[in-house]
Amino acid sequence: MKRLFTILLLSLTILTACGPAAEAEETPVLLDQPELEKLEGSPKPTAPQERFYLNRNLPAEERAEDLLIRMTLEEKVGQMTLIEKGSITPEGVEEYFIGGVLSGGGGTPSSNTTEAWAKMVDSYQEGALATRLAIPIIYGVDAVHGHNNVKGAVIFPHNIGLGATGDPDLVYRIGVATAEEMAATNIHWNYAPAIPVVQDIRWGRTYESYGEDTRLVTQLGTAYLEGLQGDDLSDPLTVLGTPKHYIGDGATVWGSSMTGNYQLDQGVMTATEDEIREKYLPPYQAAIDAGALSVMVSFSSWQDTKMHAHKYLVTDVLKGELSFEGFVVSDWGGLDQVNGNYYRAVVESINAGIDMNMVPYSATKFINAMLDAVENGDISEERVNDAVYRILLAKFKLGLFERPYSDPALFDLVGSEKNRELAREAVAKSAVLLKNENAALPVSKDSSLIFLAGEGADDIGMQCGGWTISWQGAKGAITPGTTIKDAFENAFEGQLQYNRFGKYDNILDENGNPAVADVGIVVVAENPYAEGVGDARDLKLSSNDLEMIERVKERSQKLIVIVMSGRPLVITEALDLADAWVAVWLPGTEGEGVADVVFGDAPFVGKTPFTWPASMDQLPLGSYNTEPLFPYGYGLEN
Repeated sequence: MKRLFTILLLSLTILTACGPAAEAEETPVLLDQPELEKLEGSPKPTAPQERFYLNRNLPAEERAEDLLIRMTLEEKVGQMTLIEKGSITPEGVEEYFIGGVLSGGGGTPSSNTTEAWAKMVDSYQEGALATRLAIPIIYGVDAVHGHNNVKGAVIFPHNIGLGATGDPDLVYRIGVATAEEMAATNIHWNYAPAIPVVQDIRWGRTYESYGEDTRLVTQLGTAYLEGLQGDDLSDPLTVLGTPKHYIGDGATVWGSSMTGNYQLDQGVMTATEDEIREKYLPPYQAAIDAGALSVMVSFSSWQDTKMHAHKYLVTDVLKGELSFEGFVVSDWGGLDQVNGNYYRAVVESINAGIDMNMVPYSATKFINAMLDAVENGDISEERVNDAVYRILLAKFKLGLFERPYSDPALFDLVGSEKNRELAREAVAKSAVLLKNENAALPVSKDSSLIFLAGEGADDIGMQCGGWTISWQGAKGAITPGTTIKDAFENAFEGQLQYNRFGKYDNILDENGNPAVADVGIVVVAENPYAEGVGDARDLKLSSNDLEMIERVKERSQKLIVIVMSGRPLVITEALDLADAWVAVWLPGTEGEGVADVVFGDAPFVGKTPFTWPASMDQLPLGSYNTEPLFPYGYGLEN
């Protein structure tokens, strides 16, 4: 009611401002002429009393209200539309008044460079600014561990590794660095942080979580959001964060998913409301208190209702009880899962509280359904106005109207040495020492011979995991970085022999006998995956991994196994084969951080953010009373 009164008051102000009484009032401060000239194709104000929403000195709330009352229904529905860049041109953005464009995982320009990204985003911005009201788009990406779609950006450890650090200051600084690299490409909307409290590590998104503990997830998720958004969202180097996925991620039941071959991802949550409020809701309350203005809804279901259509949880709880004033965005094609009838799906989702809708393949299908629904009275104009106001408010607070285009002076921020050093620090602090007998660690730099084995030891793609350059990630040299092998060679002056299979038949000692290494190091690693593609029934080491460990053990005085994975793997069978075990999670591009802890240049400080199961029978977490292999919060120090 208060907002409606303000809008009516502003309408009256605009209608009367051209009369004699207005001459005595102070003239509003509008944008500078060079900035107005950037709004190509849009009508320019003919008098200072027009376009109050362009007055940078007015509060964002007043600017959003002023702009809203000027908009047609078509322009409002366009603002509620978020489409993948591969499905629309800049001309289409102009034609349909599109509010947001995104790059899905792997949605890169033809040349994956910082400059090409900025040029691409600017082209869509030009289309938006050519519209009647010149409302800039908001461009979004999943920068979930650095600006990970951009080749050459720094790839930080995935959230599971940051959870192992338990260090909110470090996570905050990573948020700042990620925002800087995003801003350099003129992207100011990040679909992160993911803040699920995961209870079943078989889930393919486990590595996107900080851990199993609500307090840890709340603390680190808030720190990362504050790093992204800074003290003032209008700062050119800040971006809008998006806590996700509201709500139920990490709590779904095995086998409940109806999506493809997925088992847990996009499945059904069976938690009680009390459990939801106690375990899964606190990270969202903290994020809202910290200034979140965008929240993404989960694909999951609760009480036989998809979250995209769950009015009680989205409108009553999130927007009501939690006092969330920002906008709710759907996940990728999330509307399509609500109802087999697309029109009904749109009606149910919008009325449930979804404000901006990620319709990756067809903007017109959504727009036409929306227009029909309003005309038919199935969606009220009040609901549309509420959604659009929330979207505009975020755009004004981000300063998009003042800074719609990229700044070439920022290009060097992408992949900066400063950010690589930060990532190296994070890798070292995230490593967890699970076992250390016979003084196996740290490895002496005076050692004469080290055998290194495992495909993951010399593969930057495996080191980074999913959500790197493409959605699922990929093996190989997909982006610049330092592999574990390269890092070991840089840190160790003795002889290092690498074989991905752990076969050293040709390595002989001075007497012509098979050489025995001072230390053997085996890296066992998961292949890259993302989302439900990574849902896994079995997390045990493969027979090939076990055989490789045995081979290297036979040729080494001491054996160290490094586990590089997006979740704890079941290693019980092999635990006694090695003197030391280290979990490095998915460390990203800066393998030097692994070398730092292995060779003693940095201490082991990481703690397990998940209970480490002794067998698959102990999943989901807490389902059995037998002792785990390692408890939550475990980690040796040296």
